[in-house]
Amino acid sequence: KRMVTQNGGAIMGEEYFPLDHTDYRETVKKIVSTGTEVIFNTIVPPGLTPFLEELHNAGFIENGGKIICTYFDENFLNLVPAEHVEGLYSCLDYYQGIDDPFSQELLKDYNRRFPGSAMFTAGSGCSGHYKALKLWEAAVKEAGTINQQAVIKALDHAFIDQAPGGPAELVPGHHHLRLNMYIAQARNGKFK
Repeated sequence: KRMVTQNGGAIMGEEYFPLDHTDYRETVKKIVSTGTEVIFNTIVPPGLTPFLEELHNAGFIENGGKIICTYFDENFLNLVPAEHVEGLYSCLDYYQGIDDPFSQELLKDYNRRFPGSAMFTAGSGCSGHYKALKLWEAAVKEAGTINQQAVIKALDHAFIDQAPGGPAELVPGHHHLRLNMYIAQARNGKFK
């Protein structure tokens, strides 16, 4: 909140709902009536689709409003009408449009092996699971064993130079992952 106010913005409201909540009429009325310009959304399905539909019906995007949704991926982008999310910003560790050679080759291989509507994306966990398995593999190779304590010790500083979205490494002593993050914007039903 402090970052917003320090940069001249104001928090117009903050609401939390149960995961299965789907009626956002009153919330959208508040958003529109307060003149909110940017929504930082963390609603997940099943509620996300009705929320976006209500915003669209209220003319939020059409009137210049911006939506930020930190986990919106290509799978979900294809489940909602493009006009409901036109201009939406998202931030993930991988998007299909990432043009590094490894990411593109992995995507081609996945699409060849698993044709259909379930795409390789970040929001559905594909990129994270890939990185987790490959980091574990690197730790096992370094440890030379699958002994849990030896693998944990090696995992503390594990590094992979190729993964969807780029390399990844664990920050020693913190159990955090250092990796590339990307900001994408929905334009005409695709992320750019």
